Amino acid sequence: MTTEITRRDALALGVSAAALAATGASAQDASRVKATDVAAPSLPIEKGASLRMLRPVRFVQTDEDVFRANAKKFTDKTGVEVKVDFVGWEDINQQTAVTSNSGAGPDIIIGFGDAPHIYVDKLIDLTDVADYLGKRYGGWLALAQTYGKRAKSNTWIGLPFGASGGPLVYRKSLVNAAGFDRVPDDHAGILELCKKLKAAGKPAGFALGNAVGDGNGFASWLLWSHNAALLDEEGNITINSKETIAALKYLKELYPTFIAGTPSWNDVSNNRAYSSQEIGLTANGVSLYFSLKNDPATKAIADDTEHQFLPKGLASTYPMSGLTLNAMVFKHSLYPNAAKAFLQFMLEKEQYEPWLNANSGYWAQPLAAYADAAVWSGDPKVAIFKDTMKSPYYNGYKGPISTATGAVNADYVLVQMCASVATDAATPEAAAAEAEQRAKRYFRRQRG
Repeated sequence: MTTEITRRDALALGVSAAALAATGASAQDASRVKATDVAAPSLPIEKGASLRMLRPVRFVQTDEDVFRANAKKFTDKTGVEVKVDFVGWEDINQQTAVTSNSGAGPDIIIGFGDAPHIYVDKLIDLTDVADYLGKRYGGWLALAQTYGKRAKSNTWIGLPFGASGGPLVYRKSLVNAAGFDRVPDDHAGILELCKKLKAAGKPAGFALGNAVGDGNGFASWLLWSHNAALLDEEGNITINSKETIAALKYLKELYPTFIAGTPSWNDVSNNRAYSSQEIGLTANGVSLYFSLKNDPATKAIADDTEHQFLPKGLASTYPMSGLTLNAMVFKHSLYPNAAKAFLQFMLEKEQYEPWLNANSGYWAQPLAAYADAAVWSGDPKVAIFKDTMKSPYYNGYKGPISTATGAVNADYVLVQMCASVATDAATPEAAAAEAEQRAKRYFRRQRG
């Protein structure tokens, strides 16, 4: 069964004209997303139900516009009032911890990636909804299954809404002027390019601060591209390894080519530096490109901007994951069926596809069928983001995700290890040993 979504449908959602324009939709557009007829789970909504949801603030305004319109659509259909609060990226982990520890607050929180694994004992089982959506929309992609399911089980504790890829973003003219057709895939080539960009006054800039997306993303790439990892497949801590030390020694060479200040960068710092033409190379989601493209004053920068997968280094495939939105429902909710019905509704194509299109590629789909959404057949510079959730890499790679791996990520253990070496606060050997000791403390607590 397929359903057509047109400009008129989108306007019926109450979406602004600007939001609609960002989807690239037109009155002639028909959805190519296929949905299989399968029986939905029985979720009788509790009498007098109302819901409160917390989720990360949008980077693309139309994300919020269409998300709120879809929530209103659910209220109009069911009578269940839904209050959605958007909070800062650096605040979402803290507010989720408060909600979990207090046993009160929002019914639903959309956190990042492994958040449900940190609070698993406080969450309700979402397997019935996940199984239905998977059968209806061609199956869940690899990263969605990794973050959605409890480790070593088929029990779903989160419902991923999408992931933001963070590939390289660079000025093609600057890379060409440095003597390269594209950013090299090997560590030596990257270092050479970054030295030349620095000499040209347009250095690279990668976050080494406590940034949920960019800081964790860079630290993970540095390790994975050297075949280093926090854990092995059995869950043993392997961060203090020769591979990690090699990665940190490489960082000591690379860091002097960066623009000053990256150890204090948050998730908007590189956007600002790139937009103001202070840097010529970084890593980011598609929001940076679209903000430049949609402003006449910076369109020339967008025209000169290219995206490229993070370099492989020593890895066999591109060592990059996706910052994943992951919805969880807390046991303290008085209306668990209403909460599950709401999440199911938001992931059905009539709601999800317009939202996905409105994000212009910032969030990539967790369900295979949405690869046929219109957003992926528009601007060719966006296509690189389409398969973000096929990635085999994740927070806690290569081991099973757990409360401990989530805590290591939430407390920026790997980012701070990298920053301490970059700033000469610690040697590579000392930083790797400190990261190992910090990780061990989290795992001891988990076992206790």
